Amino acid sequence: MSKYLIVPVAIAIAVLLWFWGSGGFDSLAAWAAGEQREFQNQIARALRAARAEQPAAIATLLMVCFAYGFFHAIGPGHGKVLIGGYGLGRNVAFLRLSAISVLSSLGQAVTAIVLVYAGVLIFQMSRESLVGATEQVMAPISYGAIAAIGLWLVLRSIRSFARRSHSATTPQHSHHDHGTCSSCGHRHGPTAQEVAQVGSLRESVLLIAGIAARPCTGALFVLILTWQMGIAMAGIAGAFAMALGTATVTTLVGWTSFGLRGGLIASASATRFASVLAPTIELVAGLIIAVIAFGLLMRAI
Repeated sequence: MSKYLIVPVAIAIAVLLWFWGSGGFDSLAAWAAGEQREFQNQIARALRAARAEQPAAIATLLMVCFAYGFFHAIGPGHGKVLIGGYGLGRNVAFLRLSAISVLSSLGQAVTAIVLVYAGVLIFQMSRESLVGATEQVMAPISYGAIAAIGLWLVLRSIRSFARRSHSATTPQHSHHDHGTCSSCGHRHGPTAQEVAQVGSLRESVLLIAGIAARPCTGALFVLILTWQMGIAMAGIAGAFAMALGTATVTTLVGWTSFGLRGGLIASASATRFASVLAPTIELVAGLIIAVIAFGLLMRAI
């Protein structure tokens, strides 16, 4: 039955390519930017209400911050390419990929809090200096880590191709390989145990750190304002609410990549291309991540 998945997977890929080629993602980012500006105004009003201790002001602030984080994450950045590419390139467990998405977004909030309060309390930095430090120091670190992950995926895929090539040229003396095809005597794909391999904890930590290294500028804005207004805890809560809004988008991207990879692997499981499809997907995903990250890194420095 898996061969019937080829059609919906092909349609999904075609729709994504058409949406990309027609400038749909640019229009989506422009729309999200407009919504983001409106939410910035609402955040400012909610902060003034919170300072005046108006009823339900904090709840309103948290809801607006969550919405800001959601719409802000639709635009460029926030690790969507990394989460999506990693979920597509590696056979990561569903719950692990979801946890990476959420923890990386929460990590951005933690980075923003540490940066702001270290900056204003220890180094007496202004808002402009903090944003400048984010763009000039934290952003290159984040892009460099993301590029390293992309290169790691590329290296893994090349090693996988090399192992398969070696296996294909090495005589097989075992007569108990239950993964062979009954009609031709050759393996068409990896075993269930081989496919079940998931990303390591080290990869997960590097992913989270790479995304979390660059905090959201919206969180910096809220944290600095609330510190100046004397309602610091409201700002910290707002930063985490933004992170949860961002996590909603990155998690959806991760789920989409997880489903797309599963569909592609299942579609080809009964064909002779199954053994090379997984490393090919990993190679393409790694190249996309590395190229985009290196491009952003060159712009940042």
